[in-house]
Amino acid sequence: MLKEPTMEKLYAMRLGTMAAAWLEQQQSADTVALSFDERFAMLVDAEWMARENKRLKRALTEAKLRIAEATVEGIDYPPRRELDKAFIRQLGTGKWIEEHQVVLISGATGTGKTYVSCALAQQACRKGYRAVYRRASRLFDELRLARADGSYPRLLARLARVDVLVIDDFAIAPVLETERRDLLEVLEDRYAMRATVIASQLPPERWHDYLADPIVADAICDRVLHGAHRIALNGPSRRKEGKHG
Repeated sequence: MLKEPTMEKLYAMRLGTMAAAWLEQQQSADTVALSFDERFAMLVDAEWMARENKRLKRALTEAKLRIAEATVEGIDYPPRRELDKAFIRQLGTGKWIEEHQVVLISGATGTGKTYVSCALAQQACRKGYRAVYRRASRLFDELRLARADGSYPRLLARLARVDVLVIDDFAIAPVLETERRDLLEVLEDRYAMRATVIASQLPPERWHDYLADPIVADAICDRVLHGAHRIALNGPSRRKEGKHG
């Protein structure tokens, strides 16, 4: 067998990992003793895993998670937190993303809302979805600047295409009229089309009063609260305890 032409063809087809794995196989007597099907499966697995790792790295870079290392496996469940492990595992399957649903995470400062939000987004990336994380204030700033420079429709379209949009730190500052309407535009585009995570210190039951404008508040709450998965985090600040998950 002429190895050099085969190696050249593998690299030409951008199968560099498979080529490297093939060379490794030649140097292992145990591997050489395997059947062709077994060795070929190992080569395919190596190439597939390398591509998956690259895809995940790109997805996480695009997501810009505030806590990049957050994972659903890293979430802990002390009794004081009153967090349902089975429920988190259910969310970890990604079915809520497939069904374009909303996850609402509430709790006092330091209870781990951001970690859980980022963990769900990271899990979405692992499942092959695209995710984007934004603090509410940063999202509103981006929309305001986009309106000023004429890129507003393009930004809305880009946000509408993201499989999972995480809006963190919602309702920690008074909301402006333009911000209410921007939020409605974003949520309207995503309603029943994409999945959304919203994390806030303010319980969802108080969002209508926070939004102030009854008409806009009705529209936003109708699109977000109905049928949403809710996570209410309790207990003391995890920052003070030196914990994150």
